[in-house]
Amino acid sequence: MPQPDHITALDLKEPEVLDADLEKYYAKCMEKLGMVPNVIRAYAWNPEKLRSFISFYNALMLGDSGLSKLEREMIAVAVSSSNRCYYCQVAHGAAVRELSGDAVLGELMVMNYRVAELEPRQRAMLDFAVRLTEESHKVGEEDRQHLRDLGFSDADIWDIAEVAGFFNMSNRLASGIDMIPNPEYHGQAR
Repeated sequence: MPQPDHITALDLKEPEVLDADLEKYYAKCMEKLGMVPNVIRAYAWNPEKLRSFISFYNALMLGDSGLSKLEREMIAVAVSSSNRCYYCQVAHGAAVRELSGDAVLGELMVMNYRVAELEPRQRAMLDFAVRLTEESHKVGEEDRQHLRDLGFSDADIWDIAEVAGFFNMSNRLASGIDMIPNPEYHGQAR
């Protein structure tokens, strides 16, 4: 059975004519990805919110960081798996497959990152992100010190927490509005 054929379950439509900056962004998505991700299309009903989302996402996931792009995507998938967010597991699982060149790693991350053969540093990073997702009230200095002991700087710990926090918010939004991933993600980097 195919996945549902909608972007979200809400009746909020993309504008028929996009502002020039957003039209340019859609064109960039088509050039780089061959599609406009449904999360972008879902936000398009409100151009101001879309611009905020794009700006924050790009700074967080593509900007300078002590974490690699792959590590940030791994956090996105581990958090999304913990939250059972269909959209983000599919979309960011594809990104892990592509960035790692390893389709199996992408699937392991979606299903259960704990069975993947990861470096101790990456495992600790994901354990921290998932603990922050599932038991944020229990995160303490010992958790941060464990990351420091494995070579993470305080700025890296900020980035881990920020990526985890962003995807916890995004997962809840995606689940709340029944956001469906672009079908193209399913076949990418396999």
